[in-house]
Amino acid sequence: MNVCIIGTGYVGLVTAACLSEMGNHVRCVDTNMKVVETLRAGRIHIFEPGLEDLVRRNTAEGRLTFTNSLAEGLSFGGDGACLAFICVGTPSGEDGVCDLSYVEAVAREIGELVEKPLIVVDKSTVPVGTADRVRGIIEAELARRGVQVDIDVVSNPEFLKEGDAVKDFMKPDRVIVGTENPRSAELLKALYSPFARSREKLIVMRTKSAEMSKYAANCMLATKISFINEVANICERVGADVAEVRLGIGSDRRIGYEFIYPGVGYGGSCFPKDVKALIATAREAGYRAGLIESVDSVNDHQKLVLAEKIVRHFEKLGGVAGKTLAMWGLAFKANTDDVREAPALALARDLASRGMRVRAFDPAAATRAAAQLADVPLFELASGQYEALDGADALAVVTDWNQFRNPDFTSMARKLSAKAVFDGRNLYDAGLLAGFGLSYYGIGR
Repeated sequence: MNVCIIGTGYVGLVTAACLSEMGNHVRCVDTNMKVVETLRAGRIHIFEPGLEDLVRRNTAEGRLTFTNSLAEGLSFGGDGACLAFICVGTPSGEDGVCDLSYVEAVAREIGELVEKPLIVVDKSTVPVGTADRVRGIIEAELARRGVQVDIDVVSNPEFLKEGDAVKDFMKPDRVIVGTENPRSAELLKALYSPFARSREKLIVMRTKSAEMSKYAANCMLATKISFINEVANICERVGADVAEVRLGIGSDRRIGYEFIYPGVGYGGSCFPKDVKALIATAREAGYRAGLIESVDSVNDHQKLVLAEKIVRHFEKLGGVAGKTLAMWGLAFKANTDDVREAPALALARDLASRGMRVRAFDPAAATRAAAQLADVPLFELASGQYEALDGADALAVVTDWNQFRNPDFTSMARKLSAKAVFDGRNLYDAGLLAGFGLSYYGIGR
């Protein structure tokens, strides 16, 4: 098939690379010419394991191309694209309302340019009713031009985890398609059939149900994270160990072990935005989503739990002002360079506002984090994991990169003047660190 992908962020580029890997002809459109030139050279502008190899191979073999022209993306040299995926950003606006300006701009331009029958696929995470909105914008532009083109708009939400997105696309748990048009459903089924060879994975439903499914899924996962963090905070106050509690509840198949890892809260481009968007959607519909509001507020507090522990520890040592904290990890999770809504950034800002210097290391997200914290004079980057410890009083582990899991504790004990480790991911054992003379502070332990 000839497929046009509009937007080359995490979702768009992964979708394009994986579809082209299965033999489709895919043309990506991005308004940033610098990004287009980078991709044409077989390099990628984001960090996602396994993605660059796919992009390089399919670009070299001619199945994957890049342009800054939507007209070129839709035309395919006159043959025409049969599918156009909208994969642009939908950031949170005021009061958590999803900003659809990029989606609407793409819809408007499609209406201005489309000449042949086309199925427009909403891949971006969007509120319920967006497909109807997109259809209305395209049809209005067609009417203005005085032309008739067979257009359908379907919902096909993505369920990709940053850091594991290629695997998630290649071997999905499910593929949801929201449409009332049997022809569109059959075309999407054919497109995704190579990714569902072991069993049927395509779920066709009403368009609005598909749009809602994406929000419901992410809010459910965010709820599990906030729940275990709430339990962890209670455990600390009553003398229980959340690691043991997790084993106790996770063994129940109705609960399971996934997404009940206590820590410093969730971040990234999806959970924070989608939780707020569903709260806003409910509010606009005249309903207060009390549970989901609590998920959001618990997460906001959890991002500063380590800061509270650090402040309490240094109270007896004259306070945090003038002290230096080494920080391992800046990305919101391992195996990505994404720092959007990252707990590490909230922690750095809070402690710096109290006069504490923060020296951080991250193997992938350092540059992006430094740009976000450019207005924080007490924040600085370290060139390496152990260089971050030089001159530091204590260490905070905020992202669970593999290289942080079994570090050189002897070196840590030698370099940290206050001999304290604040473990935001519960990577270490308190007894083990005590053997090196290090005080240990975990989450819920």
